[in-house]
Amino acid sequence: MTPVSSILQALFPTTCACCGEVLADGERQVCLHCLSAMDATRYGSQPYNRIMQQLAGIARLEAATAVYRFSHGGTVQAAVHALKFHSCPELGPLLGRQMGLDLLHSGLFDGVDLLVPVPLHWLRRLRRGYNQSELLCRGIAEVMPRPVDTAHLVRHRYTRQQSRQRIGNRSDNVDGAFRVRRPEELRGKHLLLVDDVLTTGATLAACCRALDSVDDLRISIATLSAAC
Repeated sequence: MTPVSSILQALFPTTCACCGEVLADGERQVCLHCLSAMDATRYGSQPYNRIMQQLAGIARLEAATAVYRFSHGGTVQAAVHALKFHSCPELGPLLGRQMGLDLLHSGLFDGVDLLVPVPLHWLRRLRRGYNQSELLCRGIAEVMPRPVDTAHLVRHRYTRQQSRQRIGNRSDNVDGAFRVRRPEELRGKHLLLVDDVLTTGATLAACCRALDSVDDLRISIATLSAAC
């Protein structure tokens, strides 16, 4: 750390995005205590895990997983909210790297060709400044090198935030919101669809319905967390 950096750190200490405590030397965005407190699902070692069972009805999936359990008031919720709502884009690649390690050790996702983030509508991306799922993909790609594809699956209709919708309304909210550009370029590929939180699966289901237009396409799904 340079003298100037040391002075700035002393005057404006960097705090953990989850607990608010000052980060120690070597810690980035999230302290080691909070990282270790995140409740891992271990689903990557279970081919027919709870996530695969939940999503099996929406598409013919190769594999599916969620890395952490999302619980209200927990560390994972704090991390997700910091990433999505509190302007902490640096958190995305860090959490993505954690996802990448889990996917890499799993072995279920070795055949993936492309990392595809669930897209945001351009207006919401403009307001937030970034797509958190794309940042997760960037982190995954650092550990499990695959191209991040943001060109083909797009959200062409603006939708209200899913977290603010009643459970029964979420499918209607995102129905028909996605489409695929140049589907012929995805033919024969195996893509990994990446999102931050899985609750009802409505958003991922809508993405998969759009991707049904692609011939000979294989789909796997990985989310940072799941409410389970």
